[in-house]
Amino acid sequence: MDKITSALLDQFSREYEIEKLKESVRFEHFAGFATIRRHYSRSFDPCDVVTGSGGDTGIDVIAIIVNNVLVTDVDTVASLADQNGYVEAVFIFVQAERSDNFDGSKIGDFGTGVRDFFSDKPKQKRNQKIKDAAEIMSAVYNHVGLFRRRPSCALYYVTTGTWKGDGNLTARRDVVVDDLQKTKIFDEIEFSCFGSDEIQRAYNQTKNPIVREILFSNRTDVPETPGVTQAFLGFIPFSAFLKLVSDESGSEILGSIFYDNVRDWQEYNPVNKEIRATLESDDRSRFVLMNNGITVIARSITAVNQRFTLEDFQIVNGCQTSHVIFDQRDSLDDTVCIPLRLIETKDEAVTEAIIHATNNQTALKPEQLYALLNFSKKLEAFYQAYEEPYQLYYERRDGQYDRQTVEKTRIITPANTIRSFAAVFLNEPHRTTRDFKALRSKVGNEIFGDNHRLEPYYASSYAWYRLDFLWRNLHIPNEYKPARYHILLAVRLMIDPAPLSRMNSHEMERRANKFISLLHDSENADQLFREALGLIDEITDGNLDRDHVRTLPVTNALLNKFGLEGTSA
Repeated sequence: MDKITSALLDQFSREYEIEKLKESVRFEHFAGFATIRRHYSRSFDPCDVVTGSGGDTGIDVIAIIVNNVLVTDVDTVASLADQNGYVEAVFIFVQAERSDNFDGSKIGDFGTGVRDFFSDKPKQKRNQKIKDAAEIMSAVYNHVGLFRRRPSCALYYVTTGTWKGDGNLTARRDVVVDDLQKTKIFDEIEFSCFGSDEIQRAYNQTKNPIVREILFSNRTDVPETPGVTQAFLGFIPFSAFLKLVSDESGSEILGSIFYDNVRDWQEYNPVNKEIRATLESDDRSRFVLMNNGITVIARSITAVNQRFTLEDFQIVNGCQTSHVIFDQRDSLDDTVCIPLRLIETKDEAVTEAIIHATNNQTALKPEQLYALLNFSKKLEAFYQAYEEPYQLYYERRDGQYDRQTVEKTRIITPANTIRSFAAVFLNEPHRTTRDFKALRSKVGNEIFGDNHRLEPYYASSYAWYRLDFLWRNLHIPNEYKPARYHILLAVRLMIDPAPLSRMNSHEMERRANKFISLLHDSENADQLFREALGLIDEITDGNLDRDHVRTLPVTNALLNKFGLEGTSA
């Protein structure tokens, strides 16, 4: 392995706390992370997607992205289908070799493993991770009636050598693509062979700010404004817009540039259906007059004549418009133009004010907007206020910690914050995967309430991190993962089984701090989690099947174990 790849691998291993793993395994994590991030801009743990071991069918990494969510649990597929009203999927497969050459036979074996993965009657022996991924795949295709297009498939064969496009190797790769095309279950198939140059570039792109260059000829300058370096109003053609919002692969929308994690894409509600209808009609050329367009805030804008280079930018208004246009991209051309507000500022107060003003004009609920822009901001500061090694990093915006040298395993996403809090302090671990939509509806009230104490959120998030640490370091068997959120609730009940206080009370702050103190004692915390496994065994009668564990009766059995009344939620 060359020195640059080795150095990047070491850096990555420290950030994801996998230094103790064998180099070959660490390289699988590294290659998987760098290639998946070409399609998926949100934070994820590479441990969740690495499959390499006996029975891996020649595949080291499998990532399944559904509706711009990296799915690691089969129940999530149905939840996303219900939440969005459609299913759009991307399958990503990686084979990672530290060798400095490309092997035609291994390319063929890799392709055979991927082809077998989609077979109704697989012939190759599968380990549990491959089986779990195949179950998610089957769940995706069980929703074929909700497909807007057939899934896409991306394969990456990664080595530390140099890809020269050798004719024999290219032919073996093309055979794999042809075999997959014959299944007729994909819209697009991409097979990339990455050497050291390509994998280094892919990894470095995850560290660099997002940069896009667009043509912006139809514009006018905005007069000097306090807190704003420069600003422009105008419109851009469809081709420029597509370049602005597409990821590196060009096949996915760039999720990290959309600021509003709470609202996100609202599927085809009446407003979005109207936008789509305009784009599908003969009046599409009037779109520029009929839509409010998008607002982009960038930390740096460089203009040379008509060419604008945007660095580290966010679309703070126009999430819905952007998704509808991107969804209709195959049928659009430059007769469609999109109104654009382009603002350069490094002043966070100005950014927040613009977000408030532009999003208040939409159908976003006020309590959700407040939760997004205020409570989440408080959580971000509170999580980082703890001294090392107890800091966590709440991710208000996708990818905001990519360029910081922090342990990436300590990054807590909004979704994981909501899930862990609901399990630990709302006594609803059964809702964390199968009914996450119901939990999202509580944002601004029972979750992220304006006057809530912050300590319970940190406590539940730190418990989530600590439990994940135990799995990552193989201290807890993976078969307990379906009971993840019941384990978190069990630990809290073992420490503090009394009925909970109001979330805005000093008593809740005191009790959460007691919980936090015990979790910070790693030896004591690890013992608590091990004891919690015994409780889970008892209340489930040893049946850890997710269809049994993730149910209201199991939650109530756990509560009853501590003399608490069950919930009807």
